Amino acid sequence: MGYALLAGLAAIVVLVSTAVFIGVGSEDGSLDGLTQSTGDSAAPASSGNWVGTWSAPAVAAEPNTRDGYHRMSIRNVVHTSVGGSGARITLSNLYGTKPLVVTHATLALAAAPSNPTAATGTMRRLTFNNSRTVTIPPGRKATSDAVRLNVPHAADLLVTTYSPRPSGPVTYHPYARQTSYVAQGDKADETSGTAFTQQSPYWRYLTAVDVWTHQTQGAVAVLGDSITDGITSSPGANRRWTDFLAERLRTERNAPRYSVLNGGISGNRVLVDGPRYSPNNGPSGLTRMQRDVLSRAGVRTVVVEMGLNDIIKPPRQNNPDRIVDGLRQLVKYAHARNMRVVGGTLTPFGGHRGYERRLDVIRQRVNEQIRSGKVYDSVVDFDAALRDPADPSRLRPAYDSGDHLHPSDNGFRAMAEALDLKLLKGSSPART
Repeated sequence: MGYALLAGLAAIVVLVSTAVFIGVGSEDGSLDGLTQSTGDSAAPASSGNWVGTWSAPAVAAEPNTRDGYHRMSIRNVVHTSVGGSGARITLSNLYGTKPLVVTHATLALAAAPSNPTAATGTMRRLTFNNSRTVTIPPGRKATSDAVRLNVPHAADLLVTTYSPRPSGPVTYHPYARQTSYVAQGDKADETSGTAFTQQSPYWRYLTAVDVWTHQTQGAVAVLGDSITDGITSSPGANRRWTDFLAERLRTERNAPRYSVLNGGISGNRVLVDGPRYSPNNGPSGLTRMQRDVLSRAGVRTVVVEMGLNDIIKPPRQNNPDRIVDGLRQLVKYAHARNMRVVGGTLTPFGGHRGYERRLDVIRQRVNEQIRSGKVYDSVVDFDAALRDPADPSRLRPAYDSGDHLHPSDNGFRAMAEALDLKLLKGSSPART
């Protein structure tokens, strides 16, 4: 009788340790309606943890999508930063005005980069709280149950959703620099990809992919603007500066075993929210810090690359102290979650159509305070890494995409190489 009791208790311990938490939650990072699922848990009996391998912020409502994409399948193509033995996804209806009903969702490895064809034997049907259908109210999100799938690092995944009826404006990320696909009808589990004849430059509904791993220790989440969004990086090539950082973390000896999560929105500012339905700007860094950075799975360290748009874009911030105060508030948010913050200096923009000498003086004064060590826990000097030695107000020609504001692929690589990887790891923040 005693042996039977011990065996039963052991079974309960294993069951609890492998449970996967899922549910429909709010978009401020909290999760309500929390339930446990033990059906197709990706968590093995051995120790492990959930870590984000990919993310993209919800930016706005996609124009001209009043009825959504009903009776159509959306196949998002995303690139992993690290791998694992299982996966789960998060869908967002942040900018929707009606409930988003998804009756069929799948996850698979792509057979080839940027290709809608699934690799043989990798197609997995996704459930939400053990149901094949999920209804996401306006302004909310939903995280799937876990599925067992060997996810490689630096690989393309296919995340496909099908909605049978109109759902209102589509929540999307406009500057994906990655081709995704759309098909007529319910083609979510099609492996050949032949039905996905319509190409798309956007990511729709999908905002995160997490992996279950015992190899990756945590994640680096980057809060940034169009430079982090990689708006001038080569399409489909994964050459944003965050991609180069992820490569360094995977390959360099003694590098922290971290994934990299991109939280860039083109046009984003620290202090000012953009219009709700504009494909540019997005909510301010202060508004979205919790949603797009602090609430991501496994985040240990935050990197901030922001502030230049506050100077360039109207309403222009002429007081550098106001911008720095906003940056310090971002640090406080992260410190409250016991996360370190590495901050980047603001990069040169001489020659850009928005350049004015007086604006560059503001940029330099912000950088002086960042370099002083009184804003962030540590500093990465993107300005020094990218500026032209012959004219420090401008980007080095080899690092200039051509608009004199955004880096080229080589410039993005230089940004990643400028970051001392040892700065990403540490215990509690230096200041609170």
